[in-house]
Amino acid sequence: MKLSAPVLLFVLLSFFVNAQNPEVYPPHWWSGMKNTSLQLMVYGKEIGKDNPTVNLKYPGVTLKKVHYPENSNYLFIDLTISPKAAPGKFTITINQKSKPVTTDYTLKPRRNGKGTEFAQGITSSDFVYLLMPDRFSNGDPTNDRLPGMRDQTLNRDSIYHRHGGDLQGVINKLDYLQDLGITALWMTPVIQNDMHNRTEHGYAFTNHYKIEPRFGGEEAYKKLGYELHRRGMKLIQDAVYNHVGLYHFTVQDKPMKDWLNEWPQYTNTTYKDQVLFDPYAAPSEQKQLSDGWFTRFMPDLNQKNPFVVNYLIQHAIWSVEEYAVDGWRIDTYLYNDMEFMNRCNKALLDEYPKLGLFGETWVHGTLNHAFFAENNLNIPFKSNLPGVTDFQLLFYGIQAALNEKFGWTDGVNKLYTSLAQDFVYKDPMKNVIFLDNHDLSRFFSVVNEDLNKIKVAFTWLLTCRGIPQMYYGGEILMKGVTNPDGWVRLDFPGGWPDDKVNKFTAEGRTKEEQEMYTLIRTLANFRKSSSALKTGKMMQYIPVDGLYVYFRYDNNQTIMCVMNTGEKAMKVDFTKYTERTSGFTQATNVLSGESIQTAAPFNIEPMSMVVLELKK
Repeated sequence: MKLSAPVLLFVLLSFFVNAQNPEVYPPHWWSGMKNTSLQLMVYGKEIGKDNPTVNLKYPGVTLKKVHYPENSNYLFIDLTISPKAAPGKFTITINQKSKPVTTDYTLKPRRNGKGTEFAQGITSSDFVYLLMPDRFSNGDPTNDRLPGMRDQTLNRDSIYHRHGGDLQGVINKLDYLQDLGITALWMTPVIQNDMHNRTEHGYAFTNHYKIEPRFGGEEAYKKLGYELHRRGMKLIQDAVYNHVGLYHFTVQDKPMKDWLNEWPQYTNTTYKDQVLFDPYAAPSEQKQLSDGWFTRFMPDLNQKNPFVVNYLIQHAIWSVEEYAVDGWRIDTYLYNDMEFMNRCNKALLDEYPKLGLFGETWVHGTLNHAFFAENNLNIPFKSNLPGVTDFQLLFYGIQAALNEKFGWTDGVNKLYTSLAQDFVYKDPMKNVIFLDNHDLSRFFSVVNEDLNKIKVAFTWLLTCRGIPQMYYGGEILMKGVTNPDGWVRLDFPGGWPDDKVNKFTAEGRTKEEQEMYTLIRTLANFRKSSSALKTGKMMQYIPVDGLYVYFRYDNNQTIMCVMNTGEKAMKVDFTKYTERTSGFTQATNVLSGESIQTAAPFNIEPMSMVVLELKK
């Protein structure tokens, strides 16, 4: 890609690096890591000029090789860290002709906990809450706008400008989230995005090893992790491997010519996932999908370059250890090089076997989804990704169930059919199910602001197989449609001190909002102690006239879920489901507390859902 004149001017005028104080990435490491190899990227003005030798002395640390890329502002240093190497500091000396350059490096002791304090994994026992820090709550107004950063916007009346939300604001609302029944927090990226505009979403990194200062920086992020774990909650980090922001230092001053996937002229990705598994696909289109740029401002990283590979994988491991991360949501999964992703996933799981991994796979079709996950398909490429974001159950499942009339293959039959295809996944319980997110129209708008439909949707979300995830504001019926996406990324009312209404409190909610909040809170907290809903098996019955019945069960508990998507009341006869209802004499409505006898049928109103705990 040819850079524009303003960008070239930026390169010439503002990119000064200091050889006497070089930057080293990763900035520190740990003793006792399972992988004993470490590659340091050293960055400083002409730090690699004339191929200087490198010296270091520290027990258990061995210098293996020094790499001199064509850009003399970089050096890459390969180290081996013995399992016996103790925590401590050592000096790296770069023997430049004019004057030796020294920099200190630290091996820290690893975190305690052995998998219980962090890297716990994200499982079907969790309920994930997705929020955008800039749009959730402003806990520290002093970092709203910071001198020296390119984006100086601060305007809550604009859907594209920064609004000032930050990590302290999230910390302030953790008690609210815990009371709601949330067990895991996923935020859109918190890594530095020093771009010129649209920095509210966070997906254009400019330095992997810095936390966005307008969110509060590294200390605020560490504090958030501590406060989550103190409450028994988990932290999910949003990973972006495919691309970086145009102003990332490795884009403005590339270590080597093939650091990025570049083309004779600007080339966008096709966004067409089918070419990865299509037996008739043209290789040129496979290349464009994976190597084309996501946008003009998000250059595509060359994941076939071994230095890029090490940089990305080491940062992933570094983040888990540094910030006590429990789960890893992988952005734009399908645009990455698939062999790289397998290698990266393996590196993380080798170091942290319980770490939760799920990838964003915005694709259409169960087979399409399964290609990117661990699956039972006999195909040449085998993914090792444990779980995916299940767009199939959203677009061709719950949306169709609530918005289409019932038919042989329509309406709720699409939800039934989508789940019937779970046989292709190695473990469908590791898939993340959801109603909406920061890129989609809010589900309340998708169902035309129908309160009954949104209640059914959330009841399904919290009782179906998989890992349930909700988008911030769903509990208070926030609405909005994409095109543009800013309308689905509005502020949570009450997150700013001058907000006229505070929907974090019951007093600030309308009657309908409180009904929605209460339903989610009741079911989510019931789910915390429900073995059947968290980890139980699933059995579903063929829908009849819009009536769909499924069970979640194990040896200790049986939950019966009844969804009526039709336009008339339906009679539910327990004797039609004897495989799961036999031996039970009564049932308790989880949401209302009402008790009913299983000896007689009961009525369910149109467009409603009932969750029953069966009892003997």
